Amino acid sequence: MIDINALRDNPDFFKKITADKQMDPALVDAVLEMDSKWRDILSKVESLRAEKNKAAKERNIEKGKEIKDKLKQAEPLLSEAEEAMNTVINKIPNPAFEDVPVGRGEGDNKELRIVGEKPQFSFEPKDHLEIAQRLGIIDFDAGAKVSGSQFYYLKGDAVLLELALLNYGFELLIQKGYQPIATPDLARSRYYLGTGYNPKGDEAQIYEIEGQDLGLIATAEVTMAGLHADEVLQLAEPIRYAAVSHCFRQEAGAYGKYSKGLYRVHQFTKLEMFAYTRPEESEKLHQEMLAIEEEIYQGLGIPYRVLEMCTGDLGAIAAKKYDLEAWMPGRNDWGEVTSTSNTTDYQSRNLNIKYQDKDNLGYAHLLNGTAMAMSRTPIAILENYQNEDGSVTIPEVLRKYMGKDKIEA
Repeated sequence: MIDINALRDNPDFFKKITADKQMDPALVDAVLEMDSKWRDILSKVESLRAEKNKAAKERNIEKGKEIKDKLKQAEPLLSEAEEAMNTVINKIPNPAFEDVPVGRGEGDNKELRIVGEKPQFSFEPKDHLEIAQRLGIIDFDAGAKVSGSQFYYLKGDAVLLELALLNYGFELLIQKGYQPIATPDLARSRYYLGTGYNPKGDEAQIYEIEGQDLGLIATAEVTMAGLHADEVLQLAEPIRYAAVSHCFRQEAGAYGKYSKGLYRVHQFTKLEMFAYTRPEESEKLHQEMLAIEEEIYQGLGIPYRVLEMCTGDLGAIAAKKYDLEAWMPGRNDWGEVTSTSNTTDYQSRNLNIKYQDKDNLGYAHLLNGTAMAMSRTPIAILENYQNEDGSVTIPEVLRKYMGKDKIEA
């Protein structure tokens, strides 16, 4: 959430940044109205508490009982007012950095660079789904039978490819100072709500467990932010993690012609970078994460482009965000494969994550970045490395993990 004091001091700024993110600036007025009501009730409650303490010191039993009865009525109203205010203030987005391009949506995102050469084929390239089915390494029919649409089985070399990608990613990230960690696949609502994953609404992703305060995580970002909730960290150096988890997403609704196969699925494995840092270090660390994502895809030999998200495509949580889109010959277009976001102190305020720096106590900045999603990265490999005979050449950096240089039927 945002700092309520900052909103009180400069509501016009928050109206602008809310509008820039294509959200309703009237939310700011709603927060201020609820904040005013909450403060009025808080003032009355604090006054009653002071009177109660005075009556206790004076041993005025009758007066103390009278005030206690009033507090029994007032304190629940205070809790209700605070809860109502927090519900609305959590809808105010994190302000984008000043250098983020202002725009309405993905059409206004800024292309920063294209890296790598698109492959030239002497044949009509196939999409990853046809390649995988001919090789017998991904089975969507069995997945649909057992679990429903958009679930799948990996078989044979597809399993080995996923494990090879994980080994490749972990090896690189450990060299960069990221601590490997495997997270739970379930989290309490405090953590998926606190990181911005709402289980309700048009863009809901979280599968909630009925009758329990638990949901299947959409990303390790949820569990990694929760790891140090309610802690005061010593951040002489950023704390860096390389987190592996399964990810579960509802992906409800229609997503158009590019959604088939592995591109939008309900479950996949992901290797995620996550870091805690002091505010003055967060932009530098964000660039580090982007550079690592690029290094991973350069190592794999996959052509990609880097996009900087405009304000309208940032989402509520991020102050700045970059996407990598890999070239996908099967669609003859780019497709998103990684994303890295600087959420500044927006998530840490929700989860009470602070840092101690000499005499200063403040909220830590949290950053996340996809190293590799084991759904979309294989798409890029299968399609860019396909051969006319239906086989797929394995990128050189993965061969030591797979023990072969080709996937063949």
